[in-house]
Amino acid sequence: MSEATSSRRDALATLDDHVPTSFYWKLTLLATVGGFLFGYDTANIGSILGFIPWKLGDLATGYLVAGASLGAAVGAFFAGSLTDRFGRKSLLVADAAIYAAGALLSAFAWDVGVLLFARTLIGLAVGADSAIATAYIAEYAPRNRRGALSMLQQWMITVGILVSYLIALVILKAMPGQATGLDWRLILGLGAVPAILALVLRTQMPESPRWLLRQGRVDDAKKAIGLLGHQVTDEQMQASARHIQATAGEREHEAKVRNWTPGVKRALIVVVVFFVFQQITGINVPFYYGPKILEPYFGGGNAVDAATTAVGITAVMSAVNVIATYFAFRFIDQIGRRKLALWGFAGMGAFMVVGAVGNGALAGVAKIAVVLIALDLFIASFAVGVGGTGWLIQGEVFPTAVRGRAAAIGATADWLANFALILVFPLAVSAIGLSWVMVAFAVLCLLAIAFVAAYLPETKELSVEQITEVFDKAASHGVLARPKELHGPRE
Repeated sequence: MSEATSSRRDALATLDDHVPTSFYWKLTLLATVGGFLFGYDTANIGSILGFIPWKLGDLATGYLVAGASLGAAVGAFFAGSLTDRFGRKSLLVADAAIYAAGALLSAFAWDVGVLLFARTLIGLAVGADSAIATAYIAEYAPRNRRGALSMLQQWMITVGILVSYLIALVILKAMPGQATGLDWRLILGLGAVPAILALVLRTQMPESPRWLLRQGRVDDAKKAIGLLGHQVTDEQMQASARHIQATAGEREHEAKVRNWTPGVKRALIVVVVFFVFQQITGINVPFYYGPKILEPYFGGGNAVDAATTAVGITAVMSAVNVIATYFAFRFIDQIGRRKLALWGFAGMGAFMVVGAVGNGALAGVAKIAVVLIALDLFIASFAVGVGGTGWLIQGEVFPTAVRGRAAAIGATADWLANFALILVFPLAVSAIGLSWVMVAFAVLCLLAIAFVAAYLPETKELSVEQITEVFDKAASHGVLARPKELHGPRE
């Protein structure tokens, strides 16, 4: 029997080739609840920053905004080895518990130290979940729908951001006199509700079949594939197990050497650099600092009214993010990762320049209109081409044996870049002004385009095993992306 025929008969080929059932979508939605909490718990701080009842110094204020991102970097880093050892499902369940604890502690914080600790705790869960979710999805998703399924992670992030601002808007409008009392506690504490639901429901999720096969748990892997709606034979399971074990190596030392091949290292560099560009080109500025940036444009009346108006405008930008992400979800498997990323960064750079010109050269209503439209289109460009693409490639470009650890390193880089941007942005605005900061973001977008064009091969319609081969070929041939030359035969 030829290798190609055997591959078509094994259980992994069954996962790669079948049309996803409704259970696939429900499972993916549950896996990406962490994405919703990711968006909600990192954006809600922007709504309540002016209402914290304790006096905060500059360092404490910066950590209150950026602390969740720093905690996320730590959570992502340690999640990699833990998920490769204990499984994807167990870590996703633990993450939901940590989310819930952090949200409740934020709501009931009795001093600023407790609040800062709670934000760090939430960050740990955010980071760990971001390192695990797309890796888990990639290990059961069919190859021709893996992009759409993985894109739900980014879409849920955008929904979480939007919901955080809508909830803040409703609460501040309903109880303006409680802004420094009950309001901010409710805004932070409501994040515990979806976290508790996820904690309960995630216990019913099947473990990743590929991870189970990697552990030699063939019977459990067969049950997991059955829960996904596919019936496979013992012969097919054994073929898959042999394939997984062969790629891993027989001894642990050999496995470590063979799994971290030049191709895997190359893929890791591509993911890390993509994530860094994803953050330092400025996407989180409108969501984390939106109310603070926009308040001077829409100020008037008392502080609560001005802040509420700015929160409402930021909610509109968040809605643009949600809507635009749908188009990424719709077209990622048709157009491909590479083209969407190139056009996404191009749009981001162009609209940052428009925003910079509008902010620096115009005044009055014209200034407000141009800046807001530019920011909306900047966000839309990111949502369609850049946001979900990063999380997708993080989940699909690594072999099973090291996917958790490699994805965690990528997520750690993402969160460290996020932390650095959030921390540095106010200082940069004070030093050179908002318009020049926007120009700097545009220049970084150009550098991102050059990087993607040179080093990111197209991976649509390939199995996760074939994607590993693409990067191995790129490393061994010493070439740049050249996707048509690197792709192996598709089965």
